[in-house]
Amino acid sequence: MKSEETRTHPDRERGHLDREQVLAAATALVKQHGPGALTMRRLAAELGTAVTSIYWHVGNRESLLDALVERTLADLGAIRPTGRTPERRIVSVARALRRQLRGHPHLVAMVHERGLTERMFLPAQQVLVHEVHAAGLRGTRAADAVRAVQVHVVGHLLVERYRERAPVQRPGEEELWGGQTAEQDPALARALARPVDPEALFTVSVNALVSGLLTPGPPPPATEPAK
Repeated sequence: MKSEETRTHPDRERGHLDREQVLAAATALVKQHGPGALTMRRLAAELGTAVTSIYWHVGNRESLLDALVERTLADLGAIRPTGRTPERRIVSVARALRRQLRGHPHLVAMVHERGLTERMFLPAQQVLVHEVHAAGLRGTRAADAVRAVQVHVVGHLLVERYRERAPVQRPGEEELWGGQTAEQDPALARALARPVDPEALFTVSVNALVSGLLTPGPPPPATEPAK
């Protein structure tokens, strides 16, 4: 004889659906269309099941969003440095963080909207702390390095998004750069007239940043608090 639970939730008996499948489908919806597209009815339609079955596996929409946030935080925390030198390892963390943030824009926005941005960045910051310590930095210099790398990643990503969403520029860069504007440096003019390669530019800039941060030198002068 079937239990009351099985009679109420036939999907569980057939084994057609489980919590991970629901979360995976919800994640795909948010990644493609944003959090606003995630309704229980639409999710049920994507999975070919009843809305009541979705509630059974993940609770209400707020509970579902909480679960998606946790999955996103776990994914963003799975950063493993690579490279044989401190500089290369820190750069690898920066590049991995950029890829993860760029690959999950709607999920990152959802985390931000729920007031968990600082928690989202904590795992990457902890990895950076370990690497800057291994590079010999301590105290304020270590903290500055961690924050500088994080801000560089986020700032670069925001500029990328702005350029991607901007209207077609008239005149374009290829028309703006010539002998006069480039101070008679034709190679520079040709380079600046070409479309920007975001990945290459990020690699150049983050390498320069990390190299400067790890260069031995006196500690920065103390700044007076704003009045």
